[in-house]
This record gives sequence, C-alpha cells and structure tokens, in this order.
Amino acid sequence: MNKFDPQLIRGIYPALILKLLKGNAALYGYEIEKKIRVLSQSGLTITEGSLYPILHKLEEKGFIKSKIRQVKNRDRKYYSITKRGMAEYDTKEAEILSIYDSVVRFLGT
Repeated sequence: MNKFDPQLIRGIYPALILKLLKGNAALYGYEIEKKIRVLSQSGLTITEGSLYPILHKLEEKGFIKSKIRQVKNRDRKYYSITKRGMAEYDTKEAEILSIYDSVVRFLGT
C-alpha cells in the first residue's frame, strides 16, 4: 500500500481518532496507532510523536477525555470520546467527504 505524504493527511488524523473512539468504549495510544494502521491496510500510519500531541489537543478542546487505569502494575491512559467530540466528528466527516468528492470530480475532468 502507498504511504501518503504526511503533510497531505495531517489534518485528517484528529477525525480518524474521533472515529475510532466513537466506535470503541476506550482506547489507549498504542491501540489507536495500531487500529489506524490495520483499518487502513497500512496505508495510514501515525507515529507516537504525532499521535500524542493530537490527543492532547483533542482533550484540551473537550472532544475526548482520558482516564488512567492500572494494567499489569503500570499506568495506562485510556481515551474516550465526549458528546462534544461526537458532534465534532460528524462535522469533520462531512467536510472530509465533501473534499474527497470535489477532488474526485476535479481529477475526472
């Protein structure tokens, strides 16, 4: 599968993260990273260095919340989506699909 220019897809990662959290009770960072890779069939990857700043911004904006749980005597931070985050995801999904449709139409000319 092709690897995409990180500059090109950087803006969609928050929406992808919100989508994952919308469909799951709570996920920790590595699970989010892995699910993005698996569900995109390795077409999309996100590094820890990119993932955690996005998670922090989403949490600051009230789109997600975190809770620390102990797993095998280690603290692990789990993230879940808020009602505000669900509304934000719906908005972002509509925007991404609209952009996609426009690009497809443009490329078809």
